[in-house]
Amino acid sequence: MRTLLGDIEPARLGVTDSHDHLFFASKLLPGEELDDPGAALDQLVRFKAAGGGTLVQWTPYGLGRRTGELARLSRETGIHIVAATGLHRAAHYSPAVLGAVADDLVRIFVADLTEGTGPAELPEDLRARQRAGLIKVAGGFHTIDAHARTTLTAAAVAQEETGAPIAVHLELGTAGLEAAELLCGTLGVPADRVILGHLNRNPDLRVLRAIAGTGVFLAFDAPSRANHATDWRLTDCLEALVEAGHGDQLLLGGDTTTATARREVGVPYLLETLAPRLAKFLGDDVVTAMLVANPARAFATSWSR
Repeated sequence: MRTLLGDIEPARLGVTDSHDHLFFASKLLPGEELDDPGAALDQLVRFKAAGGGTLVQWTPYGLGRRTGELARLSRETGIHIVAATGLHRAAHYSPAVLGAVADDLVRIFVADLTEGTGPAELPEDLRARQRAGLIKVAGGFHTIDAHARTTLTAAAVAQEETGAPIAVHLELGTAGLEAAELLCGTLGVPADRVILGHLNRNPDLRVLRAIAGTGVFLAFDAPSRANHATDWRLTDCLEALVEAGHGDQLLLGGDTTTATARREVGVPYLLETLAPRLAKFLGDDVVTAMLVANPARAFATSWSR
């Protein structure tokens, strides 16, 4: 498991928020930036008080991931933090940024994973402590569009070179089966190295069972969004997947991406409210597996570089 403070044994992760953001900034969300280190520290302190041990930040390249601050916060709080490389949907970036990185995605991803995400002028040992541990890419709405195909292909190459897991943002929870089939079929990525996010936003049980049948990990995140079918369908979806034998593939996360979401819900909601609620219906052991055992397998890997 590659954290910002170095590689650790998966058993040390403890209770894990498998998908969240302490820092995030996109031109699609003006005025909603997560860019306050003090607020991020408060979120981590509350998360730790609720029993949290690890937070996986899915903020990729170019969207204000601030790995130096994340490393400092990890040291101060004792919370393990995993950072991401990768590239989000094209709509999040300016044409200039996309043009500058289009032909160099594999190199960027591999460098972030193996050399570190800090500025080149930092000492090598300090940059090495700020290495990413995850490749985050994104699908399109109900499709794998040209940009998604390019970034998923680059992620697959970087995964083969490094062993890093790949996490996929599914736009409104769609095209999950297509993403799994492309990565695990055409591109040959091992299924246990793939995590699909936002599946609670499109709670079609037939599709969810088909996705689970590919062997990938399924992340249910972004709880309590009133404009999405999140909490009110979440228990039914998780229960159906557990009953179908897929309980060991399920992950839980918060996916706090805006300042408003942080004020209204925030990172601690996962452990303070959602997990106890789910445990009443699914059982403590089932929910604990989603927060501890499953992330330990999803994010652990034998790094080849």
